[in-house]
Amino acid sequence: MRTFRRRSFAPLCAALAVATAALLVLGAPAAQAQRSDLLSEFEDKVTTFTLDNGLTFVVVERHDAPVASFVTYADVGSVDEPVGQTGIAHMFEHMAFKGTTTIGTENIERELELLEKQEEIAQKLRLERAEGAQADTARINELEAQLKKATERAKEPVVQNEFDRILSQAGMQGMNASTSADATRYFYSLPANKIELFFALESDRFKNPVLREFYTERDVVMEERRTRTESSPQGRLIEEMLAAAFKAHPYGQPTVGHMSDLQNLTRTQARAFYSEYYVPTNLTIAIAGDVQPQRVRELARQYFGDIEEQDPAPPVTTVEPDQISERRVILREQSQPIVGIGYHRPSGQSEEDAAYTVLADVLGGGRTSRFYKQLQETEKALAAQAVPSFPGDQYAGLFILFGVPNTANDVGPRQMEKEMYAVIEEIKEEGITQEELERAKTSARVSLINGLDSNMGLALQLAQAEQTAGSWKHAFRQVEEIQNVTAADVQEVARETFTRDNRTVAYIKNTEDAEPSATAVASPSEQDASGE
Repeated sequence: MRTFRRRSFAPLCAALAVATAALLVLGAPAAQAQRSDLLSEFEDKVTTFTLDNGLTFVVVERHDAPVASFVTYADVGSVDEPVGQTGIAHMFEHMAFKGTTTIGTENIERELELLEKQEEIAQKLRLERAEGAQADTARINELEAQLKKATERAKEPVVQNEFDRILSQAGMQGMNASTSADATRYFYSLPANKIELFFALESDRFKNPVLREFYTERDVVMEERRTRTESSPQGRLIEEMLAAAFKAHPYGQPTVGHMSDLQNLTRTQARAFYSEYYVPTNLTIAIAGDVQPQRVRELARQYFGDIEEQDPAPPVTTVEPDQISERRVILREQSQPIVGIGYHRPSGQSEEDAAYTVLADVLGGGRTSRFYKQLQETEKALAAQAVPSFPGDQYAGLFILFGVPNTANDVGPRQMEKEMYAVIEEIKEEGITQEELERAKTSARVSLINGLDSNMGLALQLAQAEQTAGSWKHAFRQVEEIQNVTAADVQEVARETFTRDNRTVAYIKNTEDAEPSATAVASPSEQDASGE
């Protein structure tokens, strides 16, 4: 049985760009009617089918150029990682490019023998490290040396980058992958006459993964962590902010993983993670371009039909408890100060989601936004923005405000925080104008459409919609929901969300001045309400 974990996503579509431009000047009733016509027209171009094992395909016919884009959307991200195995979702993303039992090796039997010996050493090393203070340091050093030697030997039968080479010779463009809190995506484009090559390679890498070079790639991921987080003040700020904001839900864990977890991840754990989450019902493949649906269906059955049906992947059941007091994180760095303020908000499937999108645009959507006019034009801030949902929207996440104070004008983090509160307080007390509302709706339509001006963008969005909501048609929903948002809706979510007890504040500051008191940074209404 196929299960759905719905989240919000940006709707359609490049093929609609010209017709949808008319929506920007239409009134609400006319715009809605136009969107219905567009959806009706688009239905003729989309074909979906599901194999007996639960793997779903979405096919979009666009015959304007002899190319096609391919997306495999796996409904698994860092939010799904077992305790002690943070970073393993990202690790499997790396493994998916390392080949299979037939691609990337000169002698698979010999290679598997070497990998088994390597894994025996890795497991002994993990268990010894798990002893903590009681661990035998000399034994750890010996096992590390053995693992290094075994890793080098395991590379001997490997044909480096063969997966990439085969596709490149066929004219592949844009091959990449991404891992987020909510999902993992694999994608590239090929000439349309190479469609069977996609099916042959993609089915092989998900049916017959070897997970070769696991420990070499683990070192690469650890270096990514050092570069993007440990050596980056901004990376450390975001990681510390999420850890403070989420005390129960795995959204508080870094997608790249904790270093101690990465150091102890094993190939055995990665294989178990793959077996549990890379099941047919957790995957959707979208193909957009110069393709024929019937031919896609035939190839899908031929190459993916023999995968056995499996139990659905388990969902996350932990619920973040209501935050009952403000939380603060102060990072003292010799770098540009930054202020981040995160407020808990419902998931992307909530009725308020569209209002949050509008609210974020009103606050930080370009030169007409309130942050720009009140903070940047007045030279109090070098930059300021609002992120409606972070780090994901499958589950309840954060609405985040970021501000970069202009220290050249003697604006520091404390003052920046107060200025940001002043802006959101105006919305809480007075609401937004009709002009701001209409501008936000227009901006939402334009940004959503611009994000889908290619086969690849289209395939990415439809794959996500089909997998997480049960139908690619839900990709239209956010545009329609945004059109129905009222100024009162925006004011209501602002009042409900922007409260002191609901916020986590994180600073980067480079001075040793006193910590700000709650009174010093609370908004006027909060001070009155608390009696401070």
